[in-house]
Amino acid sequence: MKVLFAGSPAIAVPLLRALAASRHELVGVLTNPPSAKGRSGTPEPTAVGALAAEILPGVPVLTPDRLGSGSRALVAPLGAEILVAFAYGRIFGPKFLSLFPAGGLNVHPSLLPRWRGATPIPAAILARDAETGVSVQRIAAELDSGDIVARESIALDGTETTASLSDRCAELGAGLLVRALDALEDGSAVPEPQDASKATYCRELGKDDGLVDWKLDALAIDARVRAFQPWPGAFTFLRGERLALLESRPYPDEDSGLEPGSVFALDSGRGLMVQTGRGLLSLRRLQLRARKALPFREFANGVRDLIGSRLGA
Repeated sequence: MKVLFAGSPAIAVPLLRALAASRHELVGVLTNPPSAKGRSGTPEPTAVGALAAEILPGVPVLTPDRLGSGSRALVAPLGAEILVAFAYGRIFGPKFLSLFPAGGLNVHPSLLPRWRGATPIPAAILARDAETGVSVQRIAAELDSGDIVARESIALDGTETTASLSDRCAELGAGLLVRALDALEDGSAVPEPQDASKATYCRELGKDDGLVDWKLDALAIDARVRAFQPWPGAFTFLRGERLALLESRPYPDEDSGLEPGSVFALDSGRGLMVQTGRGLLSLRRLQLRARKALPFREFANGVRDLIGSRLGA
């Protein structure tokens, strides 16, 4: 099939590579415009745009600001039969989708209809789901509501971060997408309608979502540390200074009897031990603002009177 691929961030790179190596023909790549990076503010292409320029010589890379009539005029001559999208970040309207005789497919990193929306990977971690996965769905007018063409699950063990789970979903999604395209082309695909009554939704995350409430239990706080890694990052305050929590481990069945947020011990094998609303949390890697990230032993050596202090706003 002739494919137009739409994607932007690094998580979409494995899918572009898989499509480029498949029997399907990439006739164009749609990605976000270059954005300013670093102190110099030099515009740099998206991860997808950079890879496309490297491995797909002669294939147009389109970077429109919006998907209006101008974009449609650029896409139409490419002759794409199907649109494939993963983490592109823009909504495809009916006029745009009408350019593709075979419609569109969207790769979504959850087991739809669970976790429709923009942040399904951190949502699964925050909810402490036993499994998540990747779904390849038809692009539909309602958010993430299209028929499922292919789906595969991933078992979760409670140690995943958004960064590590994103990598797993990207690799799984790459193979799943190619198999879905193959099935559509040979007529063996049997799309499955979603059960809307089972739909759950997740929202965009903001930079302040990472603030830790120490009254929550140890499992919930640990889930936040993992779900908000790398962004927006879980954080608290130590004597008024912002402290990033980069790695933790929960001990839900232990308790010190102290107030939530109390730093009461440095356990050489487990970490910096903090009381939560229920259970203990060991902090294993931390970072004060404008300083480098440190393992807990080195961090504790550099902070006076840490044991006995209390974390929080």
